[in-house]
Amino acid sequence: QVQLVESGGDLVQPGGSLRLSCAASGSISGIGTVAWYRQAPGKQRSLVAVITEGSSTNYADSVKGRFSISRDNAKNTMYLQMNSLKPEDTAVYYCNAEIIVNRPIRSSYWGQGTQVTVSS
Repeated sequence: QVQLVESGGDLVQPGGSLRLSCAASGSISGIGTVAWYRQAPGKQRSLVAVITEGSSTNYADSVKGRFSISRDNAKNTMYLQMNSLKPEDTAVYYCNAEIIVNRPIRSSYWGQGTQVTVSS
């Protein structure tokens, strides 16, 4: 059974940094596109950053220049480095990944979420 587990969420002051991790475990042959989403209280879940299997990246305008998405395929782990954090970055952050168990079939999995709170 495939699982995605996020970690790294915390309370941080404005201007601070955090690195979120998303570790995939189980019977995995490969990982395709990975994305980080976030959901603030009372708001819909929104896309933050995407990294493809070929490591092409894309970001929401609100985080461009501050956040960086990366992946370590050997460890089946994906990361979101968040710098210059603002109070409006406060949200639950979720990892979503295309998991390849038996090629060519890809299935989408979500992690349980990790809370990021930016406050003084």
